[in-house]
Amino acid sequence: MPAVLSRIAHARWFQNFITTVIVLASVLVGVETYPQIEKQYHRLLHALDLAIITIFTIEVLVKIGAEGRHPLRYFKDPWNVFDFVIVAACFLPFDNQYITVLRLIRLLRVLRLLRAFPKLQVLVGAIFKSIPSMGYVSLLMGLLFYLYAVAGVLLFGKNDPVHFGNLGSSLLSLFQTVTLEGWIELLNIQLYGCDKFGYEVFKDQCTQPSTHSIAPLFFISFVLVGTFVLLNLFIGVILTGMEEARNELADLKNKESSANPREYDLKRIETEIARLNESLKTLQVTKIKFRAKDEEEA
Repeated sequence: MPAVLSRIAHARWFQNFITTVIVLASVLVGVETYPQIEKQYHRLLHALDLAIITIFTIEVLVKIGAEGRHPLRYFKDPWNVFDFVIVAACFLPFDNQYITVLRLIRLLRVLRLLRAFPKLQVLVGAIFKSIPSMGYVSLLMGLLFYLYAVAGVLLFGKNDPVHFGNLGSSLLSLFQTVTLEGWIELLNIQLYGCDKFGYEVFKDQCTQPSTHSIAPLFFISFVLVGTFVLLNLFIGVILTGMEEARNELADLKNKESSANPREYDLKRIETEIARLNESLKTLQVTKIKFRAKDEEEA
């Protein structure tokens, strides 16, 4: 029985079927956000949802049964644990007052698409592997934000109290700047003064207008360092993590090949037979050509 379940669990048609069901579940989650459609087709949507939960439950049982006498080996794979948690959460006894929580749990089923596509698994693995290094990059960015935020309060706080009146507003303004959205307006407020630019709505807060010729250096240097340098650091860290994830995936495939030597040898024999068949066809074509040439000469 475990051998049969193992063949089913690793069969291509079974994996494609589960992927199709995951896509259907993702579509249902989106459809349920329309109250009119949800109200009109409530019974159909409920029936489909029950069918999807049943299929996911059967999938989990098949994969656990495929492990034979060692069912706990199913939980050694983090993706299996993720699938099991999502399926188990759907059976929790939620009341109507917790319907939002139940819908959020259903929304998690969309994330199962990560399991369906190995390339997405590589990306997710790269992100998780990059977290430790990204922590140091984030610390560096935090220090940069803090230094520029304090400098912004000291330089522009009196002229622009809305954006640089305190440390919190200064940090928010710098975050806006690093996204390259509206930072020119912030620059012009410091160049021309709050009484001439940008404070049409906040006239009562423009009590000490002034101009700052150092503003271009402040904003341009922050944009260059914050946007280009640190962003490239993040990209470099993620690319490194992606390369590590790809290497681990390749090692896992090699281990699976070595763990199943009979299957590996069978594939190798099939490849060799296919190559010999091609050679045999070539020899037959050559033989026919020589025979036709001999007949013409005769």
